[in-house]
Amino acid sequence: MAAAKTLYAQGQLTRAFAHLETAHVIGQQHVMPHVVSHWWMLKIGVKRRSASEVTGQAVRIVLGALGSAVGVVPTGNTGGTNISMFKRLPIDERIRELVAKK
Repeated sequence: MAAAKTLYAQGQLTRAFAHLETAHVIGQQHVMPHVVSHWWMLKIGVKRRSASEVTGQAVRIVLGALGSAVGVVPTGNTGGTNISMFKRLPIDERIRELVAKK
């Protein structure tokens, strides 16, 4: 998240979004980290003037919070609107190791 915020501040939105996707995969089991990753994705959508990203992230903030709260999330999903919010994805080996340590 720290890298994403720094890159966002520098206007490096594509790189920031990539870090947010990783943060999303790592934190989606927990309400606040999950919602925060979607909030920052929404902010990037606003900067890019992408109505579809803003709308998609607004929906994901609500459903993501509920999903994390009840323990139902699509594991490995990176959180962007380019992927269905219900699709499970394989987790990169390096990320899997971080998630397993939690």
